[in-house]
Amino acid sequence: MKRRTILKHLSQLFERVFTKSLENSDRTVYDLFDWQTVDVSLTDYRTGQIAFEMKGLEFPKAYSQNACNIIASKYFRKEGVPGTGHETSMRQVADRLVGFWTDALREEGLIDNDAQWQIVYDELVFAFLSQMWAPNSPQWFNTGIKRNYGIEAESDNLYYYDEKTGKVVLSNDRYTRTQSSACFILSIKDQLLGEGSISDHYVSETKLFKGGSGVGTNFSPLRGVNEKLSSGGKSSGMMSFLQGLDRNAGAIKSGGTTRRAAKMVIADIDHPEIEAFIDWKAHEEQKVRDLGKMGYDTSMDGEAYQTVSGQNANNSVRVNQDFMDKVMHLDDDPDATLTLKGRVDDRVNRDVKVQDLWHKINQAAWECADPGLQFDDRFNAWHTCPAGEDGNVGAKYNRINATNPCSEYAFLDDTACNLASINVYRFYHGGVFDVERFVHLVGLIQLVLEASIYWGQFPTEEVARKSYLFRTTGLGLANIASLVMDAGYPYDSDEARNIAAALAGIMTGASYAVSALMAEKVGPFPCYAVNAPYMARVIRNHARIAGARTDAFEDLGYDPYIVDHPILNQIGMSNLSDTVKQVWHDAMDLGEAYGYRNAQVTVIAPTGTISFAMDCGATSIEPFYSQVVLKKLISGGAMQIVNPVLETALHHLGYSDDQVQAVMDYLLETDDNGMLKHAGLKGAPYIKEKDLPIFDCANDIRPEGHVLMVAAITPMISGSVSKTVNMPNSATEADIANINLMAYRSGCKAIATYRDGCKAAQPLSTGGQQDGKRKLTDLSYDELIDLVQSNANVLERKKPKGIRNSRTHAAKIGDIELYITVSFYDNDQISEIFVSTDREGTVVKGLLASLSKSISHMLQYGIPPKDISAMLRGQKYEPSGLVLRHPYIKSASSISDLISKVIDIECGDYSRCQVKPTHHYKRSEFVPKQVDMSSMSGMTELDDGESSADDAESGERIYGEICPNCGSDRMVRNGTCKVCLDCGSTTGCS
Repeated sequence: MKRRTILKHLSQLFERVFTKSLENSDRTVYDLFDWQTVDVSLTDYRTGQIAFEMKGLEFPKAYSQNACNIIASKYFRKEGVPGTGHETSMRQVADRLVGFWTDALREEGLIDNDAQWQIVYDELVFAFLSQMWAPNSPQWFNTGIKRNYGIEAESDNLYYYDEKTGKVVLSNDRYTRTQSSACFILSIKDQLLGEGSISDHYVSETKLFKGGSGVGTNFSPLRGVNEKLSSGGKSSGMMSFLQGLDRNAGAIKSGGTTRRAAKMVIADIDHPEIEAFIDWKAHEEQKVRDLGKMGYDTSMDGEAYQTVSGQNANNSVRVNQDFMDKVMHLDDDPDATLTLKGRVDDRVNRDVKVQDLWHKINQAAWECADPGLQFDDRFNAWHTCPAGEDGNVGAKYNRINATNPCSEYAFLDDTACNLASINVYRFYHGGVFDVERFVHLVGLIQLVLEASIYWGQFPTEEVARKSYLFRTTGLGLANIASLVMDAGYPYDSDEARNIAAALAGIMTGASYAVSALMAEKVGPFPCYAVNAPYMARVIRNHARIAGARTDAFEDLGYDPYIVDHPILNQIGMSNLSDTVKQVWHDAMDLGEAYGYRNAQVTVIAPTGTISFAMDCGATSIEPFYSQVVLKKLISGGAMQIVNPVLETALHHLGYSDDQVQAVMDYLLETDDNGMLKHAGLKGAPYIKEKDLPIFDCANDIRPEGHVLMVAAITPMISGSVSKTVNMPNSATEADIANINLMAYRSGCKAIATYRDGCKAAQPLSTGGQQDGKRKLTDLSYDELIDLVQSNANVLERKKPKGIRNSRTHAAKIGDIELYITVSFYDNDQISEIFVSTDREGTVVKGLLASLSKSISHMLQYGIPPKDISAMLRGQKYEPSGLVLRHPYIKSASSISDLISKVIDIECGDYSRCQVKPTHHYKRSEFVPKQVDMSSMSGMTELDDGESSADDAESGERIYGEICPNCGSDRMVRNGTCKVCLDCGSTTGCS
């Protein structure tokens, strides 16, 4: 490796790497791109109406329609732009962002002259427009608005630290400076009124939610229930205030923005109310299930969830080394105890069995995916600033106590982080990773993030002050899955983990080296001196992980994963091996000489929306959700295509063009209902057995594989990793406990699990569009009837003949006894449905006969049963509520809704049933005996059974989660948050 690829002087960043062709040229950076004119149109899947539309927009030709849709709808400035009123081109966006950053760098003194300004400007614009990287959402919203368009707006009570006066001051307006941070950690004091109090916390959270940012807080300082008050009374307890803050978050979500508030709620394991905290969301989920049995709507936005608490945050328990040591030795000491301690009143202290607490944590996570775990000692072992501002190492307020909502940013209370992510796949060509360009971009982005602090502003005075004092930044990786698949390695492999760890290590080491070079020029962060020895220890430990040092780790207390250089060399990535060691030598040497400008530099965020803006195949470090993706078309429609990275990977593995095409055709095969027949490549023609793991998607990868990826990356970054471990529905509490233990032992800082189908909510909308046309599920009942009648002369009706096989479902809803008979063609497809009742001669019986005839005609004219079910689903009228005499259906909102569920059952879909069988019997199979309702031991509540091809198409679907922005039901887990695969909306804060 050539020495010049490693940053030794800040001036190296002021050299043209991406834009060499502009040297001695009159062209601008924008002339390096071919441009296209694009019309953007987004449909609300709930109504079928156009939700957003802009025409004649300008984007680079390489951008997909999906990227154009997301960028224009979410990030183009919509008002106040001179001339057009709104932004019309990516040129405008790039100029206002990059121009702001380079201007700030010049004022700060990091850029010396116009020539350097122009080079940095051109390099950043080129990388940005080439989708090599993207900043977090607040940058797109707020940065450069005043600079380019003269828009000021009210200050909205934003603050910044004025270096000239040495004080925090109120900003003059909203856009002269930028509010670029997406991640916040706030403290809370155990008092009702005053600065930092419980009441003040309501205001701070509201301000952050209004701006679309996320916030995390450790609420352990609050007194437990019945602790004494100075007034002589007793405290109502931490949980009472958590419930109030949860309601506040829900109100801001529904009243001000379309997405849920991003919020992390943390409690220490020794808090006197920790048991109630652990059980909180699990108990609320059970309430939702009970309400569902009474007929209430259990969709995420339905009546049931609206009546319970705890739905607006991720919950985590903060566990320490003492607790985890006892957990790991429960076999030797099953009666080990932990003392729960009052915050101010030791009269509430009590000992509880560690085994009982551990069981509660894992049982609650099994039931509802909360709480997650945060390992306090792991976070603080890598804490660069344990001395804080005052040098008081060990003080609670100087420890890392909390994280942001997605768990990737972890630092002192009352601090913030602005994020950015690099699309690593843009640097991988022909089996070689371009490490020189990667390192160059890392340095440029750290300049951007530093500039965003220098000309930044913040929602609270304390956050503004500490952001100036510590200057934390958060650069991350995106699209790892595309790179490792193209390279020919399974996501769950030592090769993939070492590639990811090496890239994270290069990113962090180069970032610290650049931070030291910035410190050489303008000084280290103000609190560096008091933290210098501790930060140097952390840097040395990072260097040991990277292989730049071989001596013993300092004060870690566990054995972390280290980069395996023989593996990197064996797979032909020696350049990564050499570079990761060299950048950490530089980070140590330069830091020792100059200190560091930034206390932290990297995180692994979910990169939800911005990953789609970069046309990433996969978000963050997540594996692919599916090998079949939905491609948006310029016409406004969409079509299913095979993941293009899969095609490239197959070619690199030596498969011929004809073989690759056969595999692609196999993945796109559909059944009679238009659903994908195959969930993966198993059974595909030509595919070798040894190659199958390379193409595993999120739900194919064993849970341990997800944990190991986090463990490999964690010690190579400053912060943490936003990651949820996907678990199958069949996972047990013991399985979740084992994953949590594995995460701790392997050095993860935090972990969250999600057992498929554990939430009570179920999908109420199938949404979607195909080829620019409205789906049948978007049509009303009358429109569907008109469609059948108007096409009767061209559609072929397939009448069932002679004796038909059928199955009858008996059920009682309200005081009406129903008999729903489903008949089948010989191929097991539904041919007709008859709904009858014992109410002879009544209007109800006549209406049911008419409904039966209509549904049967739809089926016989080829309308898929699932579409008919979706049309009937969720209709509300009396009778409704509790359903008797049916083994699987226990509630319905109407007779139509009941019929919908019966159709689903006959299609093999039990997702909306309260009780599920262990096996779905097709018509041609043996029909089981009547289920004995006095004993349900043979049934499994909320068991989704085997994954269908439809599940594979959409990745890990979130039951009941409808995108609040576009109404799509294609919401998937993304880190510890969720993201919409259609419009890119995220429930997180990146």
